[in-house]
Amino acid sequence: MIQNIVAGAFVATALLILPVIAQEVAEPEDYKLDHYRSPVPGTLAGGTVVDDETAFKLWKSGTVAFVDVVPRPPKPANLPEGTIWREKKRHSIPGSIWVPNVGYGEIAEQTHDYFKAGLVKVTDGNMTHPILLFCLADCWMSWNAAKRALEYGYTTVYWYPEGTDGWTFFDYPTEVLQREPEPVQN
Repeated sequence: MIQNIVAGAFVATALLILPVIAQEVAEPEDYKLDHYRSPVPGTLAGGTVVDDETAFKLWKSGTVAFVDVVPRPPKPANLPEGTIWREKKRHSIPGSIWVPNVGYGEIAEQTHDYFKAGLVKVTDGNMTHPILLFCLADCWMSWNAAKRALEYGYTTVYWYPEGTDGWTFFDYPTEVLQREPEPVQN
């Protein structure tokens, strides 16, 4: 019994001191189309990848538009009549705009228009205005959205791969965001 405890303590201690080997993820040539919550690359061709501290400094500077792209969970189909549906609140980086569902690998033209309208809103249509895109840690939605913003012609695109998970880990301030309204269909 004592030997098992000592052996277990040794293994636990060894696991704490062994270096964590990060999984290298290659940047794909095109958008990520599935498994959106999985390890992400450390690069974004044409953009700048930022860590928690840099994201905080950019936020404090007040010169960068922050764009949250975490998806919005849909209302479950076939809820029993009378069921009250409450959307989960999105706690995010203060001053950000929330444009959900624009980070999927393939999006409809209407979703492109929605994303473009959100970007125009936070940049006043200035394609050189710096923007920072984020979601959650290990979430391809923000990588896809940042790649898409670059393809739209934005020239100063920051990608914050740790997103609100990293932000809240450092106890940086948050606020509840309301999603940007979707354009009215004619």
